Amino acid sequence: MSGMHARGRVPAHARIPDAPPVPDFPAPDFPAPDFPAPNAPAYAPTHAPDITPPATSRMDKTAATARTDKANRANRAARADKNAKGPKADLATEITASLVVFLVALPLCIGVAVASGVPAELGIISGVIGGLVVGAARGSTLQVSGPAAGLAALVAETVLEHGVAMLGVIVLGSGILQIVLGLVRLGRIFQAISLAVVQGMLAGIGLPLMFSQLYPMSDSKAPGTPIENMAGIPGLIADTVANPQALIAAGLGVVTIVLSFLWKKMPGPVKKIPAALVAVGIGIGVASMPGVDVKTLQVGNLLASVNVPGPNEFAGLADVGIITAILTFTVIASAESLFTAAAVDRMHSGPRTRYNPELIAQGAGNTVAGFLGALPITAVVARSSANVQAGAKTRLSRTLHGLWLLAFALLLPQVLALIPIAVLAGVLVHSGWKLFAPEEFPKMWRQDRGEFAVMTLTTLVIVATALLEGVLFGLAAGIVLAALRMSQTVIKQHLEEDTAKVVMAGNATFLRLPQLIEALEAAAEAGKPRIRLDLTGVTHLDHACRNQVEEFVAQQRGFGLRVELLMPGPAKPVGTPAPVADLAGEQDRPTGSGLPRRPYASTGTGPTQGPGPTAEWFYLDTRPMPEEYAAR
Repeated sequence: MSGMHARGRVPAHARIPDAPPVPDFPAPDFPAPDFPAPNAPAYAPTHAPDITPPATSRMDKTAATARTDKANRANRAARADKNAKGPKADLATEITASLVVFLVALPLCIGVAVASGVPAELGIISGVIGGLVVGAARGSTLQVSGPAAGLAALVAETVLEHGVAMLGVIVLGSGILQIVLGLVRLGRIFQAISLAVVQGMLAGIGLPLMFSQLYPMSDSKAPGTPIENMAGIPGLIADTVANPQALIAAGLGVVTIVLSFLWKKMPGPVKKIPAALVAVGIGIGVASMPGVDVKTLQVGNLLASVNVPGPNEFAGLADVGIITAILTFTVIASAESLFTAAAVDRMHSGPRTRYNPELIAQGAGNTVAGFLGALPITAVVARSSANVQAGAKTRLSRTLHGLWLLAFALLLPQVLALIPIAVLAGVLVHSGWKLFAPEEFPKMWRQDRGEFAVMTLTTLVIVATALLEGVLFGLAAGIVLAALRMSQTVIKQHLEEDTAKVVMAGNATFLRLPQLIEALEAAAEAGKPRIRLDLTGVTHLDHACRNQVEEFVAQQRGFGLRVELLMPGPAKPVGTPAPVADLAGEQDRPTGSGLPRRPYASTGTGPTQGPGPTAEWFYLDTRPMPEEYAAR
């Protein structure tokens, strides 16, 4: 082939006009080397046999490249679509999971509405929106949304101050703000949460949930706060034993809890039936028996409960109190939803939550809920946990649960009226126990006692106050723990004949100032004429520690002591001239002045001489030694 052919300027199949025919030489019978010879020529012989395989034209190459790129894009799109869709749905499992979530959500919707001081129907409307609107969105896969107990106190206070009519405007404004926050991609900041805080949050939700549901499980009313509910358990037991009907209700609740724990051990296909459905069937059968009088669900007209905000309500946006309420609802609802997302993601191995789309989905749900005058919506751990435990894999189950809420409340309220409240309370007690997960506490103690402390504190603060306050406290405790662990400083002191030495290594931050000050004061009190501070092993020296060291050096030099200070800095390569003491002007530095970065002189090309490979600069006191030490 020609030189132009060899350089690739002529297509392989093209021939130069008038070129002599190329003889067909036999192929060489020796193996070709795997690599070219060191002095091999950079050209091809003119009369060598052309063994290049036939190539396509440039147009053919372009078309082939385009087809390849198109196929690659199609494959990538298919893989992305497959990943986005997540695991393949098992329709029967998704339907049964949705029914379990429906049975958990129904009493929660009613209970949260009653605790919020609004009609029970508004809670069901919010539950329907959480399933059909938020559940159909693509932000999360298994997280279930609806009215949450974490906002009940805030809603009750808002309704008391501004009225039920203004609640819709506040929730609507919060939903719009959540959408804006998701669009500007602020949702991912909520991913910065430690495992100890997440587990503490789950335990802090599960423990109060169990104690609060023990009361409706006995057809009684809970006193109020989690602490009050726990303190009232002995009285609840005495009242239940004294009341035959309450004892029957409590028995139904206990049977529900036992079935929830043991049903998966049933043989064959029987165990595929959700234990909650079996418990509901038993509860309906017992409640219909003569002489049994247990409380059942009572749901009114949903459509009559819808309260669309009008011009008078929107005029209230000029009130500073309304704007403050909107901002408060936005922050708390967003934090609870995305913190819950982090917790739910740890419960399963399916697709992870996409935080910004999930925040937009929550905002869309609250926008619709506000337009209908319903309760605010957040992600709810109890429903999400029930969804995961029931075997759901896709968004279908959480969407269908909203459909069941709507269908039963609108079309079959008489069927809901047959379900004993004690059975649904038993389902929630089981969910609370799974969230509390007491076995996680000794496990965390064995793994990391610092994280155990964070986990326990988070749980206790949530039980004593509320969800958001407990999570924020847990985050603060986790940050303090991380700061203490990152500020690992080793300070050693020893005395020589005429020198008090202090050597420090590690991360020196303001958290270690007391330890540093104690070491410096001990060196000053040693009574030696020379003090040597070696900080070359320090990997991080913050402003507080550095300022303390430099003030100490200036002060001791002002007292007439010789002080040598070796400071940390970037490592120097081997053979690089080492920094030396800057002797010029040392005696002229004013007493008490700071120690700015000083230039250092080269020692030539000889071997490195200096304080160490990580020392960048240091200061020496050049004044003569006292006469009694001069001879040493």
